[in-house]
Amino acid sequence: MTIVDSGAPADTQEANDSGIQSYLVTFIIRRFDPEVDAEPRWVDYDVEMYPTDRVLDALHRIKWDVDGTLSFRRSCAHGICGSDAMRINGRNRLACKTLIKDLDISKPIYVEAIKGLPLEKDLIVDMDPFFESFRDVQPFLQPKSAPEPGKERFQSIKDRAVYDDTTKCILCAACTSSCPVFWTDGQYFGPAAIVNAHRFIFDSRDDAADVRLDILNDKEGVWRCRTTFNCTEACPRGIEITKAIAEVKQAVLRG
Repeated sequence: MTIVDSGAPADTQEANDSGIQSYLVTFIIRRFDPEVDAEPRWVDYDVEMYPTDRVLDALHRIKWDVDGTLSFRRSCAHGICGSDAMRINGRNRLACKTLIKDLDISKPIYVEAIKGLPLEKDLIVDMDPFFESFRDVQPFLQPKSAPEPGKERFQSIKDRAVYDDTTKCILCAACTSSCPVFWTDGQYFGPAAIVNAHRFIFDSRDDAADVRLDILNDKEGVWRCRTTFNCTEACPRGIEITKAIAEVKQAVLRG
């Protein structure tokens, strides 16, 4: 089915006015409606796209113009909220950051929900297990002393640089749901939880590193990581996740 987007957004209209060529792109989406389907099914849609469009734009056009029952999460559409993590051509990505020009449109583009979390509908998964692991590592500052009256807690640039990379996490679950261990073991904390523990373990203003290290020294903690680097490759923020997990392992060994 070909879409004629009568209510084209501004960026699409500008592309059209500038003479940029559009293409008919086939999207094959793994659909699942728990009220109707016993198992997920693949449905294909042909969508008119521009190279500068994103996969999220295609999902919008399908939902708005073709099939309003298509369900997916999205919010800011600028790669910050992490809501629209999904598998695109077999890789975990954010739909809002995946440009059509970066995909091989001579072949169908496959879109499905991320793995390892309970499927609720279409591209939507139940994130509760993911956030439960996140909360379990106590991802908040826990100092034992109060700052001086009217003063902030001092931290040098050098001390901040130690954990700067892991402050970039947007909790999209792209890393955790790309991990083979997480797929097969529902108890594993997963990369995102460890990354957020790392952010506070190495914060010079925090005094609860020993508590978090004890939590992650559990059999379902850092030692379940098999260093496959899937998580690092999947992270849309470019966090060196495998390196962060290795640093937490070293911290556990050092005590």
